[in-house]
Amino acid sequence: MNDHWNNFLKRHMTRRDMLRASSLGFGSLALAGLLADESRPANRLSLSLRSPNSASQQPLDPQAPHFQARAKRVIFLFMHGGPSQVDTFDYKPLLQRDHGKPLPFSKPRIVSSETGNLLRSPWSFRQHGQSGAWVSELFPQVAKCVDDLCIVRSMHGSNSRHGGALLELHTGSDTFVRPSMGSWITYGLGTENQNLPGFITICPTLTHGGLNNWSSAFLPAACQGTPIGNAGTPSEKATIPFITNHETPRDVQRMELDFLQTLNREQLRRTGPDLALEGRIDSFELAFRMQLAAPELQDISGESPETLKLYGLDDAKTKNFGRQCLMARRFAERGVRFVQVTHSYKWDQHDQLKRDHTNNAAEVDKPIAGLIADLKGRGLLDDTLVFWGGEFGRTPVAQGTDGRDHNPHGFTMWLAGGGVKGGMSYGATDDYGYYAAENKVHIHDLHATILHLLGLDHEKLTYRYSGREFRLTDVYGRVVKEIFA
Repeated sequence: MNDHWNNFLKRHMTRRDMLRASSLGFGSLALAGLLADESRPANRLSLSLRSPNSASQQPLDPQAPHFQARAKRVIFLFMHGGPSQVDTFDYKPLLQRDHGKPLPFSKPRIVSSETGNLLRSPWSFRQHGQSGAWVSELFPQVAKCVDDLCIVRSMHGSNSRHGGALLELHTGSDTFVRPSMGSWITYGLGTENQNLPGFITICPTLTHGGLNNWSSAFLPAACQGTPIGNAGTPSEKATIPFITNHETPRDVQRMELDFLQTLNREQLRRTGPDLALEGRIDSFELAFRMQLAAPELQDISGESPETLKLYGLDDAKTKNFGRQCLMARRFAERGVRFVQVTHSYKWDQHDQLKRDHTNNAAEVDKPIAGLIADLKGRGLLDDTLVFWGGEFGRTPVAQGTDGRDHNPHGFTMWLAGGGVKGGMSYGATDDYGYYAAENKVHIHDLHATILHLLGLDHEKLTYRYSGREFRLTDVYGRVVKEIFA
């Protein structure tokens, strides 16, 4: 019977006939594949071949969250180097009392370097606001905003070295190149303003992981952070370069770009998927659109003298970081999804703790308080999540006579706005501030919580790459719902 059927096919059906007759079957297979892709949570289809002239078909179109969001955008105030929790927001009376004595329990098995006995804080602490939260005299202006802050005193991470700790904080992994937190958020939600990037990092550090801290890695290139300046650039000179073209009319630019994009898309059709080329196509389009929005956005001459003073732009000490914070507000209110501001690289006090922490805090205290007050006054704080912190904290024991070593085992970060409880302190370290001890919050938990506030389920925000599903929190992460308003 089989031989008879095969002979029949050979006599009456060519290969072309067979393909034509079975085309519906191949179509069904393709449809099943497309539906499978669409059903995968937060894993969108490739947008690289869409027309550049269609405003409704951009790679960073706003995306619906998984559930009702409490925040729409994020501002991350990154204190590169690792501020000391026991000198800023984690008051430890026993540390003051037992200065000079040995730590009454074991130090971590792996330490960054040799340390000695307990070292009291050289700064006094006082309770502030209706919440009565303890804040060091290092931050007198932030202390006035304490009822807007949710202070998490039980943070802990996995790496005691700057490079690994920065990568863990920014990407969720201290050992591999992974997409950054801002890239995941931009991928999941898109941007609110198609004329601006979804993720901007102002004066970022070029060390300790460098661009990997704002890279999109294997996510679409359009999701990566756009750096404005770097740690070695004064913030007044940290602007988007080459954003205006006074020589070529806009309509001519459009024709030139359309021709270039036609060539690029033809190349894509020949070679198949090419992340680098797809990213270049998207970046060319965004750069063209940014000519309309960026020049005005970077010009702060329209800000009132009161606003400039609020951020400390009238003081040489606070001017640099103050301008970064002001630009963060301007970017956020114009729809940039994730903005990072970096105070780099100043908080790594292995010695000269009193001198350098004093200088560091003086540079950022007023601008941070100004940012919170400005967001609140403009009605933006309710749906803008602000969070502050470094890659780790410092030891309560001395390094030398006036320094503290790295400490990822217990440190402090705080959040404000964006659906968190103001005037709240969550978690605790031990009596001397070395280890997170009560309601511990790992970096993975912080990431899961931030995503949740933005309406994203950290277990569903995934991307398939190299044969497996990836996410910001890897296989970890607990949403800390106790801090939600």
